[in-house]
Amino acid sequence: DVSSPWGTRGPFPHFSKDSSLYGLPLINYQDMDLPVGRFSGGGAMEVLGETMAVLDKQVEEALKEKAESLKDTKNETGSDGSDATEAKDAKEEDDEEDSKFPKDLEIEFGPQKDLAFARRAYRIANVPKKRYIAILSQTADGSFALVGKGSSGVEIDIFAAQDYPSDKFDATSISASTVVAFDVSTDRDYVSLIRSDGSIQVVPNKISSIMSACRDPDVGVTNADEIALSVWPALEYKQMYNDAWRMLRDYFYDVEMHQVDWQAIHERYLPLVERCRKREDLDDILAQMAAELSALHVFVYGGEYNSPFSDDSKLTDAHTPASLGATLQRNIEWKGYVVKEIALRDPDFNLLEDQSVYSPLSDQALRPSGQKGLQAGDVIVGVNGESVFRVPDIHMLLRGRAGRSVRLEVLRLSSGETKLDSSDETPTKAAPEPVLVVPIKQEAASDLRYNAWEWKTREKAKSLAKDAGFDLAYIHLRSMGQEDMDQFARSYFEDYDKQAMILDMRHNRGGNIDSWISSFLERKAWYFFQGRVKSKGVDLDWNQQFAFRGHVVVLIDEKTSSDGEGISRAISELGLGVLIGKRTWGGGIWLSSDNRLVDGGIATAPEDGVYNDKFGWGMGIEAEGIKPDIEVDNNPRSVYEGTDAQLERAIEKLKQWLEEEPVEEPSPPAKKPDKSLQNENCLA
Repeated sequence: DVSSPWGTRGPFPHFSKDSSLYGLPLINYQDMDLPVGRFSGGGAMEVLGETMAVLDKQVEEALKEKAESLKDTKNETGSDGSDATEAKDAKEEDDEEDSKFPKDLEIEFGPQKDLAFARRAYRIANVPKKRYIAILSQTADGSFALVGKGSSGVEIDIFAAQDYPSDKFDATSISASTVVAFDVSTDRDYVSLIRSDGSIQVVPNKISSIMSACRDPDVGVTNADEIALSVWPALEYKQMYNDAWRMLRDYFYDVEMHQVDWQAIHERYLPLVERCRKREDLDDILAQMAAELSALHVFVYGGEYNSPFSDDSKLTDAHTPASLGATLQRNIEWKGYVVKEIALRDPDFNLLEDQSVYSPLSDQALRPSGQKGLQAGDVIVGVNGESVFRVPDIHMLLRGRAGRSVRLEVLRLSSGETKLDSSDETPTKAAPEPVLVVPIKQEAASDLRYNAWEWKTREKAKSLAKDAGFDLAYIHLRSMGQEDMDQFARSYFEDYDKQAMILDMRHNRGGNIDSWISSFLERKAWYFFQGRVKSKGVDLDWNQQFAFRGHVVVLIDEKTSSDGEGISRAISELGLGVLIGKRTWGGGIWLSSDNRLVDGGIATAPEDGVYNDKFGWGMGIEAEGIKPDIEVDNNPRSVYEGTDAQLERAIEKLKQWLEEEPVEEPSPPAKKPDKSLQNENCLA
């Protein structure tokens, strides 16, 4: 879908990530003289007609011999039928035993007992292209069912094998948008579908049964009310402790475990596990055990914790305070809460999951309903008819109100037509005005405040740079994931032609896109474009396209962590820029966080150590942190009052740098070449 690397967003040509469906025979086919498995191979069966005919004849003869054998066995029984009855009882017992304990398939690994048997895999053709999620089922006749993503959600695609000698499938796609989970029983005799309403369907593992269950959600519904799981916490805690210890041993990047006697560590903390009375106690023990490795990327989190509301989302929401998206201060004189600041994010990027997120008190949120937004200085005196001074905190009146209308009583001391000042006006003269707002969840409010800080910092950085006499690109990344790639693209391609850049990695929580970012900053402009009319700021300025030609400063602090440190170290070591701020967190061993425990919790294991010739193991990051080239601390009180010393020092450094090494685009030659025949230098 990318035809060229040229474009205003620097598209990257790439290969589409396609997958194919393969069959892998797990039993021995040598005696059958058949080079394929039971699934159709897209035309290959046509050349095996004679082989299949011989095979069918062998199967027919084998069935006939088995029938004769059974007949002879029946004739050997006495007239009273006692032997036959005993044989029947024994068969029923065997069948019952087999049904309780299904036997695993005996896989034929070959004479070497290695993975060479995987070479018998063959591609299953005639499966149309689609975004498939998983294989739901496969049956003995060569049919199978796949779970895919369609326009309306989850779809079950049935591929019923046609009768021999055809190698085609009868494909049927069934919408199953309410299916949220699916599985096959251990003995592969049954398929289960779990619907969004909590109902569970269990049907035989047959194509006809699966089709019926997908089409009709009432088919095969089981009574799930009596399903329960009995857990002995003491034994489960011990199992999770052993598993966490074992997976740290097996996943940790250093087989010597940083020279720690890991077996002794297990024995040291094991007696404490027996004293655990809740899941949080186990977390404490896991954290202490894992901390013996002295590795920064060891985190203990997740799992099943006791909840006062039994994980009921409605009860949780009913007791969780909502937010007005503003900083409020209790004021005794006005008997209310003064609005100190209303969080405002970048109006050009204000969508969160396709929904506009504004402070409920802002003009953007209230204007569509015909109301006027509040301003700093206004006072909230009531919530839903109740005085805010009748409770210890205003948020007690906002419990369970996220997403629901709330009536506020507001003194418009700043946003009203008549401005009032408590120093020369009596508070009783100010009449409260009703305002209907819709509070937001605390998580959304936290994200709103962060985005407001980011926007305000970017605007301040550009303003300071303008006052200093140069153009600035400002990029802040809170993490190093997919969404942050979007954020980098939005900020970088807009300002790639500026004289200087501040890459703000403060508070960065890490990820894995450092090499992608550094690949842009490493580009060098080695020639320039000039058409008849010079058009500045498009993708034909210079080559390499979108190379940043200015000076770079990276802001770091004590909360810059993981891959945020990775990109900071890369920019420093590759000579791309200067680091300003405070020493970083110090996590330099990479991990994937896939060593989960039985209840979903984890004690992460740092899996991939990093090194080079200069720093050795840890790249001078692990357990040390990156020291900035210019150390500047942000005093908390000054930050609260609006001063950002680190940002101001970065502007100062860039101004000095540009004075010493100006960033200028070379002027094109004054005269274009003379190619006329009258040119005395013409060699034609």
